[in-house]
Amino acid sequence: MKSLAELQAIRDKMKDKVVLREGYGEKRVVVGMATCGIAAGARPVLNAFVEGVNKAGLSATVTVTQTGCIGICQFEPVVEVYEAGKEKVTYVKMTAEKAEKVINEHLKNGKVITEYTLAANK
Repeated sequence: MKSLAELQAIRDKMKDKVVLREGYGEKRVVVGMATCGIAAGARPVLNAFVEGVNKAGLSATVTVTQTGCIGICQFEPVVEVYEAGKEKVTYVKMTAEKAEKVINEHLKNGKVITEYTLAANK
């Protein structure tokens, strides 16, 4: 950084990501980010959700957050999707590519991707 203007530009660029992770949307995506999740690849999954939700124009209705251990380490990375009035959906063994599909099918169109869920992987 060479100037205050450059610092402001970086702040503005990152602001969308921070607000997205702290917002209160109608739908909430929670990524397990304990050491087990991070070791299994949860960080790229979290980034894929943050960037994908923003890119898809869903930031007004979808909040992406992180949490500690969800308790099913053998299925990491784990992502839970909460929607008001609906049962929680737990996606397991997630990847950044799967996150993109969840954004396009579940978060945009309301279609749960059953083969990615905990029930399908037990």
